[in-house]
Amino acid sequence: MEIEGKTAVITGGASGIGLATAKRFAAAKANLVLGDIEEEPLARAVDQLRAEGARVIGVRTDVTIEGDVIALREAAMAEFSGAHVVFNNAGVTSGATIGTPSSVWKWVLDVDLYGVIYGINAFMPLFLEQNEGHVVNTASLAGLGGVPGMGPYCAAKFAVVGLSESLFQELLVTNSNVGVSVLCPGFVKTRIHESSRNMPRELVSYNESPAGKFLADAATRAVNAGIDAADVAALVEDAVTKKKFWILPHQRSALRTTELRLDWMRGGDPMRFDLMGATKP
Repeated sequence: MEIEGKTAVITGGASGIGLATAKRFAAAKANLVLGDIEEEPLARAVDQLRAEGARVIGVRTDVTIEGDVIALREAAMAEFSGAHVVFNNAGVTSGATIGTPSSVWKWVLDVDLYGVIYGINAFMPLFLEQNEGHVVNTASLAGLGGVPGMGPYCAAKFAVVGLSESLFQELLVTNSNVGVSVLCPGFVKTRIHESSRNMPRELVSYNESPAGKFLADAATRAVNAGIDAADVAALVEDAVTKKKFWILPHQRSALRTTELRLDWMRGGDPMRFDLMGATKP
């Protein structure tokens, strides 16, 4: 797919990988529709991109609300008369498998999994009708191997990998021209370790618990040692233009995780997740 002149819709577009990808697509002369739950950062991102010559609009979007995601599609249609790429990228993390309240589980799954489902439901009918389009779903290395202290996040990201593979297979058997990619990065220098800034007010107290503080500190160290979001954005653009399914910014860790799982399935020792190893490409 040629990106120039096409319209890309990006959730979580005000910062991190979303904003870096928006800048990359803008340089390729794509139209941009950014969705984000944080209004002020979204406005700043739109202003910055416009100052650099991009054709872009921002729409305040809570991806846990299906109507908001539909409104994002309608904004793209109204402003640019179409959409060709949807990057279901908004994400949060919080909580271990043991001891995390069900309300926190629900919040993480609503953002990381249902946000992707809503994006697919909103945009796939349009893409199929025009027989052109590309879906990019953000998963994680945590969607390829279980990580201690990240139960809800892993559950969501494993699901995103699974539904992306299913979508790929459905498009394959129908000979569709629509593409799909799944992004599985390790640690990237973003603000995901500050997910609590967007946590519903009634859940914030969880972050003050010993478990919440321990996990936040570990995540902060790993994220700060991660790769730049711009490096991930370059791989996203490449996957869209070349119709690649797997986007693996930390390819060595992704392949090693998969190899260790296979060894484990064959009766070998249980795999162990190397937290800091997931910071290196």
